[in-house]
Amino acid sequence: MERAGRSSTLGSSDEVELEPSGNSATIHLDMTAGGGSSSSDFNPFGAIDDVRFKTDDDLPDVMVPPFFSKYGDFHTIDWQRDLARDRLRHKMISKKKVDFPLGLLQSGWDAGAGWICVLFVGLAAGATAGIIDIGARWMSDLKTGVCADRFWLDREHCCWSSNDTFYKDDSCSAWTKWPWMINYYNSSSLLFSFIEWIFYIVWAVAMSTLAVLFVKIFAPYACGSGIPEIKCILSGFVIRGYLGKWTFIIKSVGLILSSASGLSLGKEGPMVHLACCIGNIFSYLFPKYGLNEAKKREILSASAAAGVSVAFGAPIGGVLFSLEEASYYFPLKTMWRSFFCALVAGIILRFVNPFGSNQTSLFHVDYMMKWTFIELVPFALLGLFGGILGSLFIFANIRWSRFRKNSKMLGGNPIYEVMVITLITAAISYFNPFTRKSALSMIQQLFDRCEDQVEEDSLCDQNKALSIAFGQLLWALIFKFIITIFTFGIKVPCGLFVPSIGMGAIAGRILGITVDQIFRAVQATPGHSEYFTCQIGKDCVMPGLYAMVGAAAVLGGVTRMTVSLVVIMFELTGSLEFIVPTMVATMFSKWIGDGISKMGIYEAHIELNGYPFLDSKGEYPYSTVASQVMRPSIHRQVADEMSMSDLRELKNELSVITESGMTLGDLESLLRQTDFNGFPVVVSQNSMHLVGFITRRDILLALHTARKTQPYVVTNSIAYFSDGVPDSVPGGPAPLRLRKILDMAPMTVTDQTPMETVIDMFRKLGLRHVLVTKNGKVLGIITKKDILQFMRNKDSQ
Repeated sequence: MERAGRSSTLGSSDEVELEPSGNSATIHLDMTAGGGSSSSDFNPFGAIDDVRFKTDDDLPDVMVPPFFSKYGDFHTIDWQRDLARDRLRHKMISKKKVDFPLGLLQSGWDAGAGWICVLFVGLAAGATAGIIDIGARWMSDLKTGVCADRFWLDREHCCWSSNDTFYKDDSCSAWTKWPWMINYYNSSSLLFSFIEWIFYIVWAVAMSTLAVLFVKIFAPYACGSGIPEIKCILSGFVIRGYLGKWTFIIKSVGLILSSASGLSLGKEGPMVHLACCIGNIFSYLFPKYGLNEAKKREILSASAAAGVSVAFGAPIGGVLFSLEEASYYFPLKTMWRSFFCALVAGIILRFVNPFGSNQTSLFHVDYMMKWTFIELVPFALLGLFGGILGSLFIFANIRWSRFRKNSKMLGGNPIYEVMVITLITAAISYFNPFTRKSALSMIQQLFDRCEDQVEEDSLCDQNKALSIAFGQLLWALIFKFIITIFTFGIKVPCGLFVPSIGMGAIAGRILGITVDQIFRAVQATPGHSEYFTCQIGKDCVMPGLYAMVGAAAVLGGVTRMTVSLVVIMFELTGSLEFIVPTMVATMFSKWIGDGISKMGIYEAHIELNGYPFLDSKGEYPYSTVASQVMRPSIHRQVADEMSMSDLRELKNELSVITESGMTLGDLESLLRQTDFNGFPVVVSQNSMHLVGFITRRDILLALHTARKTQPYVVTNSIAYFSDGVPDSVPGGPAPLRLRKILDMAPMTVTDQTPMETVIDMFRKLGLRHVLVTKNGKVLGIITKKDILQFMRNKDSQ
């Protein structure tokens, strides 16, 4: 038994759904011989036990398709019921194959609906990502100037379109800086730099303010990364409006603005949210998925893969991300559809070509070298650093997010918070060449190998690398780490992948420069080993490789991804040769991070927001049984030691419905006096032997429909949840048959069942609740939130 809202422990979102298994009901009249009275048999089609047939031949000739099971906001779906409804729907369509040609066409359409749906999702996701990339790149360059002749071009394309034969940051005549727009051309003066700095800050603050205003006014769910909520939704949680069209539109526009503002955030995480919005919208074109929440999550899993595919240009990594990190239910057919969806999205992104490089890999590298075994030591050190830095970031960000959530000043003024953080970020970032440019440009520069034609780059000038670039990189790492703690979680679309990759790339480049200098020092000493004899800068130490490995290490330390992360980094850079160094750093990062804290950043935010997410990768560390976790709880002693007085008290706390003897008025009174979302049906109040389970909304719909359509059903009508319905008295109230809305096979466990077994049932079967019994008698109920609440209480002790 469950409450609609347990204010003391569970809040407003509980695990037994209020909604019925179908929005429509059918009242079957069974006219009796006496006096023209009738007995009403209520049957909302679609519940697991609504229709029971022994064989396919028992199916009626005319069957109404299962109705849409609409769940309430912040509730959990019933995986078993929805999948059973889909099997029943499939049986109905299979029987129509004999009706040539319409039945055959309908069957073929039903079989291909999933593939067509993910095709549409892939097409839309690729196009959306291309538009966002182009828009964000153009608006990001607006902070420094504009292409006077072709204002729609970003800086790089503007310079390519000019007659300049060589493009460098400060030598493009086609790009007009903002001081030039106000007729001030003395670029060597301090005033010129000050004007540039002011324009840089004003544009950044204006973009982020516009983004937060859009989010606050039109779509509050468009803020943040979205991955924690997507993980919960894919596990069966319902958040109305989170995947709606307004969320999609506002998050797309807001993502362009927020990423262009220069805030320490990325657009890769929100792209997963946007792709899932697309999947949710297109699923309603196919009732097979749009009207079945469990089946819809197959489309959403494929959409999540497409989101990562277009975010990083990594189709295979997207499929593995959906499998490892996002999805809760991932059958083999979903993996194939996810692969197809990610493939289509990647092809469309390649066709749009938002970066103008004709490559799908975001940071393509071409290292003409081989790594040596001795370098595994610094690679492992990068993994160690990534695990520590990631754990520190999670701890600090969760503390700040909790403070923001509980503070009226910050929580009630998201616009001011965004403006202040943007102001600080822009004002400080401008003075460091690595933080001034966009995060993607910085990461690409850190990944690149040094060539003779770019000697102007301080990273490749050995005379400046230690004195200037080293200090700038160190300052950029410290600043990005601190500012990202305060940025992740503000009320604008913001992801964490790119900031994590950026911090790791900086740390890796710093280590790469250090190792390079060590090799140089060893080579300079007479009599050094031939092992250290190599051509410096070409095939001995490549600092860009260390940046790539460091990026994977820090991202792994923050998110605790492993297999999918390695594949994403491989597809991100196109460097197959360096998978082993990336794997070494990722595993060390995972080990160190898990040793400090078991949760990644997304799991930590799920726990902070109180979502009912039972992580399939987690373990239950307590030796408890079902009777210790169930509600109503037994505080005095375990179930097998309860006295008769304890059993009577428990029976009084447990609201149940008897299978016969309760009138319609009794049921309505019970619904008014309690706020439980469901009720066990028992033989009698004395025996408490379990008959089945019924949800609150099923009863409400049944009683409302019976009163509305049947004049003989009155307050004194007896409700029967069994087959043994006596004949009605002529002229008296008609009995109400409610057996067909009763779940006759609810999931049950005994009071001494270990909680490890109960949790496995929740994880693998997607249960919403399980009844606890003793010798066939109902004792209580366990929901997903009961388990999570019990674990939180144990952790706090």
